[in-house]
Amino acid sequence: MRPDGRGETESLYFDYPHFEPPSDRAGLTRRARVAIVGAGPVGMTAALALAKEGIASVLFDAKASFNDGSRAICVARQSFYILDRIGAVAPFLEKALGWTTGRSFYRGRQILEFDMPESPREKYRPMYNIQQQFIEQYLWETIEREPLIEARWQSEVTGIEDTSDGVTLTVRDPKGGYDMAADWVLAADGARSPTRKMRGLRLKGENYEGRYVIADVQMNHDYPTIRRALFDPDCRRGGTVLVHKQPDNIWRIDYQLRDDESTETAMAEGEVRRSVTAVLSDLGHDGAWELEWWSVYSANTLALDDYRDGRVFFIGDSAHIVPIFGVRGLNNGLADAQNIAWKLARVIAGRAPEGLLDSYTPERRGATLDVFANASKSARFMTPPTEGWRLMRDAALSLALTHPFAGELANPRQMTPYTYADSPIVLPDESGFEGGPVPGAALPEARVGDGFLSDLLGPGFNLLTFDPELEGLAKDDLTIVVLQAKTEAESALGTGPGVTYLVRPDGHVAARWREASPEAVRAALHRSIGGDEP
Repeated sequence: MRPDGRGETESLYFDYPHFEPPSDRAGLTRRARVAIVGAGPVGMTAALALAKEGIASVLFDAKASFNDGSRAICVARQSFYILDRIGAVAPFLEKALGWTTGRSFYRGRQILEFDMPESPREKYRPMYNIQQQFIEQYLWETIEREPLIEARWQSEVTGIEDTSDGVTLTVRDPKGGYDMAADWVLAADGARSPTRKMRGLRLKGENYEGRYVIADVQMNHDYPTIRRALFDPDCRRGGTVLVHKQPDNIWRIDYQLRDDESTETAMAEGEVRRSVTAVLSDLGHDGAWELEWWSVYSANTLALDDYRDGRVFFIGDSAHIVPIFGVRGLNNGLADAQNIAWKLARVIAGRAPEGLLDSYTPERRGATLDVFANASKSARFMTPPTEGWRLMRDAALSLALTHPFAGELANPRQMTPYTYADSPIVLPDESGFEGGPVPGAALPEARVGDGFLSDLLGPGFNLLTFDPELEGLAKDDLTIVVLQAKTEAESALGTGPGVTYLVRPDGHVAARWREASPEAVRAALHRSIGGDEP
């Protein structure tokens, strides 16, 4: 909601573009390799990831502009690697606010300060704050330079029917309606996914009682970019408040509603202004500020049982909904997009059997369940579901005033990349390693010369090795990177002249060896694209 007198997309800091429906109607019914429903951050990332693999797609969105209002703002380090791989990271680095620190307070006194891992060997910072409007704008600017992506705005997908070799989409826009065939569909149409409903599928999981009002305000304040959590503050006794700084002097304020507060009353503009004024006063800001937007939010952990339904794959919020605590929603969705894109591209290109696609659900639903485990702990701490939970939470917070170890209970456990250890396309680990990433884990970063280890990666699969004799294995979808001993790369990957890692297109380790042979590498590569076990 926006303040009285302001238009639906009339922002203090962002100019929303207006997109027309397709004007050239001649080619609208042409069959598409991939149709993507939803042009939010996840849908656009999937389109760009497919384009990087040489696969064309058609991107549909029912709206005439980007998503508006208070949405995702925290983008994790691993998501910056995804943005890097799809060629979109540069404007994000210029605009986003990087941060490492979180502080928690109980009744005005600090009980915890945590720092996320950061070192000179890392290419990106552990977390960045940036409004979703800018996320969508920068992804869109990248799409505009990409000839393999056709975007159709004001185009609502109203039907989807299976055929013998694909699906038929029914599309409606202001100029008419038409049917279009597609080989595959990626549903990125959000938490209320119309595609999910048309396929008769339902999210399953838990709903939490706690309600938060989310408000973005603009004000000048020199407090650093730090996540602040206020438990039982003067401005909201019994509740919790979260505060994040964003670019353009925009601040995100989330405050918990009491059980006896009606949502309707709390959402009234006057009440929002009174509540925000109280929070800002608690933060020591009595100067001017302007209200940008507000909404109400409840925490949920919901997911589909299977992210695949025939030739339709669900990515992002259409597949799962996670609580805001721990900043995992958008980041989880971007990883979905990257995961299905590299697999679908290889199946379409005839480089991999269709069975590769069956690894999408176990890998990405596994990641979601891991998110649920962490986010549920945070949700129960932030919004205790029962009086018993509240008593325990308050006792821990009170104890933290004098015993620092108790303050760790208020640590939101920030997002880390999920390890696909149980994936059917990841090989079991070899014995004898004393360090380095296990199969399924994300490749760690290291300084190499004037750049970083990730800068050396080619498109597709990569073989990182200290054995120059493996260079002859290079082929179209496999780049060989020979590393030097006694470097940061060796420290990150483990020592030994034959140490070798097979890295997937999404930057996760597929297999590793203490002494790799060409036969073992070929077999692992075969397994990693959904082939039979070696």
